[in-house]
Amino acid sequence: MWRYLKRLIIGRPLKSTDEAGQSLTKFKGLALLSSDALSSVAYGTEQITVVLITLSTAALMYQMWVALLVLVLLAAITLSYRQIIYAYPSGGGAYVVARTNWGEGAGLVAGGSLLVDYMLTVAVSTTSGTEAITSAIPSLYHYQVPIAVLIVLFIMVLNLRGMRDSAAFLVIPVYFFILMIILMIIIGGYNILTGKIAYHAAAPLNASVKGMTLLLFFKALSAGSASLTGVEAISNAVPNFKQPSRKNAANTLALMAIILAIFFGSITCLSYYMGIIPNVKDTVLSQIGSGVFGHGFFYYMLQLATALILAVAANTGFSAFPILAYNMAKDKYLPHAYLDKGDRLGYSNGIISLAIGAITLILIFNGKTNLLIPLYAVGVFVPFTLSQSGMIVHWFHHKEGFWPGKMFINLIGAGMSLMLVVILFALRFRDVWPYLIIMPLILYMFYRIHNHYQQVARQLRIDNKDAAAQIRKYDGSTVIVLVGNVTQVTRQAISYATSIANQVVAVHVSFNSDPESEKKIEDQFKHEYPDIRFVNIHTSYRSLNDPVLRFCDVIARKDDEINYSTTVLVPQFVPRHHWQQVLHNQTGLRLRAALNSRQNIIVSTYNYHLSN
Repeated sequence: MWRYLKRLIIGRPLKSTDEAGQSLTKFKGLALLSSDALSSVAYGTEQITVVLITLSTAALMYQMWVALLVLVLLAAITLSYRQIIYAYPSGGGAYVVARTNWGEGAGLVAGGSLLVDYMLTVAVSTTSGTEAITSAIPSLYHYQVPIAVLIVLFIMVLNLRGMRDSAAFLVIPVYFFILMIILMIIIGGYNILTGKIAYHAAAPLNASVKGMTLLLFFKALSAGSASLTGVEAISNAVPNFKQPSRKNAANTLALMAIILAIFFGSITCLSYYMGIIPNVKDTVLSQIGSGVFGHGFFYYMLQLATALILAVAANTGFSAFPILAYNMAKDKYLPHAYLDKGDRLGYSNGIISLAIGAITLILIFNGKTNLLIPLYAVGVFVPFTLSQSGMIVHWFHHKEGFWPGKMFINLIGAGMSLMLVVILFALRFRDVWPYLIIMPLILYMFYRIHNHYQQVARQLRIDNKDAAAQIRKYDGSTVIVLVGNVTQVTRQAISYATSIANQVVAVHVSFNSDPESEKKIEDQFKHEYPDIRFVNIHTSYRSLNDPVLRFCDVIARKDDEINYSTTVLVPQFVPRHHWQQVLHNQTGLRLRAALNSRQNIIVSTYNYHLSN
């Protein structure tokens, strides 16, 4: 039943040779990997104004200067990540750069930050999309959390279907949003030039606002820097592009940065000129849209486009997280399960883990975007700082091309990123303090996983002399066969056991519920197999595990004295159809799980397949 449901939702498995067909063109890559960055224009300007309005409406004038600094940082980061794409085309972005140039610790901080940040990307995007929906349909305001969770699950399924399917789906909402924002900018600019939109700015750009401080300005800058989240995603996913992958990824990044800069700058200018004031139940972009289009068809199309791209912006996280997890698992800092590709050639375990993490964050923060944004920004700018400073080290050692100019670009990006990290911790510590707890825990997890894999490798290595000396040669073997009733399954399992063992012991556990029935089973077995030792264990409880384990431990200790191996054979019948499995108890599964904890016992299963 699960297999058929899986095929229905995810689709038929793809061959490994089909992987080339999953590669991205620039057109689809922009849709798949830029949705997060482009969608941030829907809330970037709003986050700046929310901070400035705490002083006065006149302070909203400073949104223009904050936006200018954000655009400078965007230019530096974009140029830096173009360099990373060419220098480290295997993907992994900040994690690979920091680990290569700064060492293991810095790489793990960058990788851990990005893993959490991608979860925050999904959470922020979906909650922002939900807010856009409730701005247009206020009656849904109290259902924000369930709507956000459903959106996450939908995008998870979309990504489990494969990169080509998710890219084809995302083309529509991403380019629809681009079209609507371009239309809003053009019509808004035309209305300003023709006087249809009046100048309502609370203060001119050169005004001096009473009470304005450098700290408040930097706090607004840290909030507006959320518009730069998602820029690094393309550098993490370079292997997903068609050949030449580096050139296609770099060009896609440049195109995304140009669009982002135009959109963010234009929306901020419209917000300032129109005197937009942030409102809890009506977003800044919604107010600009109503001012440009009125409350007609195009306004609702803008809201629809905004809701769609904010919802699907989570897909950037779903595209980048699995590849980052793959790179970290390859280096043995995450479970090897993240190395496995699913039926549709995507890293399914990474996709599912990301969805679970994002849903958890949505529930913890009750779907409030403003509570997630500061942590979101820290998770971005710590890796930004490490990757760009790492590129300075890279150019110092490699000195390729016009390396002093490249190093200077990285120096500007690293300096501004570091400044934002300091600002976030200094001015918004109340919002970002969980990072200081989460990151050490994540690093501890990375090191524990890595140490485990190292210990396993040492113990399994063939040239390990200590391990070779521990190889034991057995003089014989004992097979314990677990018996429920005397059936065809029992007969076949006993026959198999006698073919491989020096001695066979049949074990039956009785619950004292029906002594006559238990005696009948014992007599029947002894009649069928007079030469096989039969042990009937009585228990007053309803569990098989404890009495079986105790008995097997006793036999194993005795076998150890005479240098015998001990094997427990668990017989079971297998129904012809998968759905029939749920009609039978899972006793064998539970017994095997319990027996696997025993170091000196070999566990084996005998399957008897039913014909119908």
